[in-house]
Amino acid sequence: MGNEWSAAEQAGEGGAPDTVTESYSERAGEYIAQLGSMAAVHPSDAQLVSSWTAELEGPVLDARCGPGHWTAHLAAHGVDVRGVDRVPAFILHAREAHPGVPFSVGSLDALDEEAGAFGGVLAWYSLIHHAPDALGTALDEFARILRPGGGLLVGFFLGDKLDPFDHAVTTAYRWPADRMAQELEAAGFEVIETHTRTGAASKPRPHGAILTRRRSSTLL
Repeated sequence: MGNEWSAAEQAGEGGAPDTVTESYSERAGEYIAQLGSMAAVHPSDAQLVSSWTAELEGPVLDARCGPGHWTAHLAAHGVDVRGVDRVPAFILHAREAHPGVPFSVGSLDALDEEAGAFGGVLAWYSLIHHAPDALGTALDEFARILRPGGGLLVGFFLGDKLDPFDHAVTTAYRWPADRMAQELEAAGFEVIETHTRTGAASKPRPHGAILTRRRSSTLL
């Protein structure tokens, strides 16, 4: 595919081009060079995600897949996975770098996927730019496309309080683990495990990951 994209594919969260899409598009090459491979991933994160996917039944969506390295990594390990991202430059790179792995441009707030189609959604730092009052829209979409009992794994910046900060690309949010868990539970997910990681150095930033399971509709 060339560099032509439909209006729908170029839309960001909320159905229109926005600051996040534009900011990542402007710095896509830099992002791909620095973070677009599994070499940039913390070993414990790779182990966590790999062990999580091994327990899932059904296809997995890598939500906001960026350059596609996580998607390709999982595909190489036998996972039926596809990636979606709002930044066309990332998807173009992913398709060229990982032929045979399906990628598409789309918004997490309005996924072009059928209800109950997936056994898992990986949202690895996918929601860091969602303002707190907008987070529920994406989580509701994840719940919609997941089958009952399907898994959602969320990776996020950890903080003592919920607040915005100046991310290298555009404004992002730190979340206390318990506040993120409350948002997930409100969207119909059962929290299974919570992982946190901090260190003495300022980088990488404190990290959180929450593993959840979509409740059956009778429990929502």
